[in-house]
Amino acid sequence: MTDEPNNKKPMSRILVVGGGGALLAAAGIDTISVIGRHIGLPFLGSIELVQAAVLIAGSASLVAATLAGSHAVVRLVVDRLPAKMRGALSWANSLASALLFLGLLAGSVWITVDMWGGHEESELLRVPYIPLRLICCGSLAAVALVFLVHALGRSRKC
Repeated sequence: MTDEPNNKKPMSRILVVGGGGALLAAAGIDTISVIGRHIGLPFLGSIELVQAAVLIAGSASLVAATLAGSHAVVRLVVDRLPAKMRGALSWANSLASALLFLGLLAGSVWITVDMWGGHEESELLRVPYIPLRLICCGSLAAVALVFLVHALGRSRKC
């Protein structure tokens, strides 16, 4: 590990810029949609685009938060335990988190494979769902991998 802040690492920067850009796109699309409704020019299908942008932003932020180790954690009880017990619980947390995301990944891959030939798309703008499903699967795989790496790294220290 380096002493460099997390936002200076290339992968973190790509995730922040990509996810932030998608979130800005969602806000911009929604703003244009609201203005359009008020002036009598509705932007049909804006919700479909906002949903796609939010999926991209959420996926990027989930991976970025996992890489940075900045998920919300309540440490009221854990901080009062002996160091060895904290290490064991930290390892168990990483392992359980990896298993959770592997389970989510398995379900997402299953649905993606099952729907692959279905030509799924949104109703109005015909936004294809397969690329969005692949982004979701990729982010779940990345998060599971980060937690597995943390668990394996901690198992050597325990």
